Amino acid sequence: MRKLLLVLFYSATVFSSLFTVAAFLHADWSEYMIPSALVFAASLFLLLRLLKPKERQASRARTRAVVDGSNVMHWQNGEPCFEPLQDVLGELKKLGFAPGVIFDANAGYLLVGKYQDDDKLAKRLKLPEDAVVVVSKGSSADPVILKAARELNGIVVTNDRFRDWVEDFPEIHRPGFLIRGGYKAGNLWLDRKISMAQKTDSPT
Repeated sequence: MRKLLLVLFYSATVFSSLFTVAAFLHADWSEYMIPSALVFAASLFLLLRLLKPKERQASRARTRAVVDGSNVMHWQNGEPCFEPLQDVLGELKKLGFAPGVIFDANAGYLLVGKYQDDDKLAKRLKLPEDAVVVVSKGSSADPVILKAARELNGIVVTNDRFRDWVEDFPEIHRPGFLIRGGYKAGNLWLDRKISMAQKTDSPT
C-alpha cells in the first residue's frame, strides 16, 4: 500500500509541476495554472509526509546502543541497583538511541537477591522483552555484548575496556564504540564521544 501511494503522489507531483509550468508559458492554459499549482503543492506535501517514517526508521537503525547491564548497575555508588540503569536508558532515549541491555546470569541475585530472567528485568526497566538479554549461567556477557553491538552497528555503554576481547573485536579501539559514564555530584554523565555515534551514517 505504501509503495502504491508513493508512486501515486510522486506521479501527481511530477505531472502537476509540468502542467503548472506549461500553463505559465502558454496563455491559453493560464486558467489551469492555479488549480495545477494547488495539486502540485498538495501532492508534494503528502509525498514528503509519506517519506518521513522511513527516514526516522533508518535513523533509528543507525543509533542502537547496547548497555552492559552488569557494569552500569554499579555506576552510582559501587553497589548494584536499578537507578543507574534507568538513568542511562532514559538518557540514551533522549539522545535518539534505541537501547538494549545485556546482563550476566547473576544480575538478578545482585539486584534483588534471586535469579531474574529477561522478561522480569525487561519489565523492571520498562523495555520490550527482546531488548533485554540475561546470558546463561557460566557464560560471559562480554562477547554477547560486543557481538550484538557489531551486528547492530551500535555502541556499547560501559566502563569495561574488554581487553581480553580486542583480538576478536578490534572495533573496541574505534573512537565512539565504547561509551564510558558515571555520576558527578549526583548527576549522570556520558562520554562526549557519544556524539560521534549519533552522526554515523554507516549501514546496519
